[in-house]
Amino acid sequence: MRISDLTIACLLLFVGAPQGARAQDFANGQPPLPPRPIPGIALPEPGSSRSAVSDEAVIAPAPNTPTAHSALPFVPFSNAREALRAWMRDSSAGDQVGAVRALEYAAAQGHLTAQYKLGRMYAGGEGVPANDLKAFEYFSKIADENADAAPGTAAGRMVGSAFVALGSYFADGIRGSYVKPNPDRAFDMFNYAASYFGDPDGQYNLARLYMKGQGTARDPRQAARWMKLAAEKGHAPARAAFGEMLLRGGEGVPRQPVLGLMWLAMARDGADPVRESWIIERHDAAFAAASVADRQAATALLERQQLAGSGSPAMQR
Repeated sequence: MRISDLTIACLLLFVGAPQGARAQDFANGQPPLPPRPIPGIALPEPGSSRSAVSDEAVIAPAPNTPTAHSALPFVPFSNAREALRAWMRDSSAGDQVGAVRALEYAAAQGHLTAQYKLGRMYAGGEGVPANDLKAFEYFSKIADENADAAPGTAAGRMVGSAFVALGSYFADGIRGSYVKPNPDRAFDMFNYAASYFGDPDGQYNLARLYMKGQGTARDPRQAARWMKLAAEKGHAPARAAFGEMLLRGGEGVPRQPVLGLMWLAMARDGADPVRESWIIERHDAAFAAASVADRQAATALLERQQLAGSGSPAMQR
């Protein structure tokens, strides 16, 4: 799940600790247990040398000072709020060095949104050199300290997104680092993001693990269940994958070609034509291979759903 930079800018000053009751009901009346702490490496104090540690060393914290992640000169701020104001001022003025310095100070003070923003920046190389290990360590800090954030809140959405990012890192590993491919831990991360936070990216990735039998036993029915939940939230890749499941049928999933075509059409409507061109290709191939009657029925069903404003069409009986 991507959280817009405008939303982050607003949250940086106003998001505090999550309050109130959970915004989500759970099947057994109890929330799922969070995954065990994420092994990482402690970041050094300024001026210290970094020593080698094992994969199972300690939980990776965010930097203790602004210089722990960069060689930028230390410029003290009175508190995190002052640093965040400096971040927004420097960002607007095009001073990327000052902006990163201020953001790292706020993150070191435990400010969730600053930590999340830095994780995203290092993961995508946005204003800083791309560094997946630094991103992993920020997301680890978020997940380890905020696993009980209230679902449905701004904080909950960021924490859920951090769990999804960690799942992806555990799935592939980070070359040249202590983060090795670990399907079991990837499953833990995606499962918690999907089941506790209801994160559609987490649900989509969890469904893929169930389909492949990675980190868990292969279970097509569970894959379809999680894929459908993500599809109902407007997740374009999940809509495409769920549509293809219904087109194929089998393995506990009823074959429903009309509904499958409809989900593929909804996926195509929401797909990014550059990053998700595969969705458009699969939609076009499926519609070309379908009968005229099925295409017409799927189009009519899609139009009814659009008129009703619903993204959750009922399964055909």
